[in-house]
Amino acid sequence: MPTVSASTTPPGRSVPRVWRWLGWITAVVLCLAVFGMYTVPDFMVMLADQMWACF
Repeated sequence: MPTVSASTTPPGRSVPRVWRWLGWITAVVLCLAVFGMYTVPDFMVMLADQMWACF
């Protein structure tokens, strides 16, 4: 029976931890930017006008 070394990575965990962190940070920053736009009244009026234009 072959022995498994502790330094080997499982097949599904080949993405480096740095890239995973960068992905999460990017997602959080994008979410904060989108949610931040909802605090701008002009943006909300423009968004409402665009929604009404669809009907």
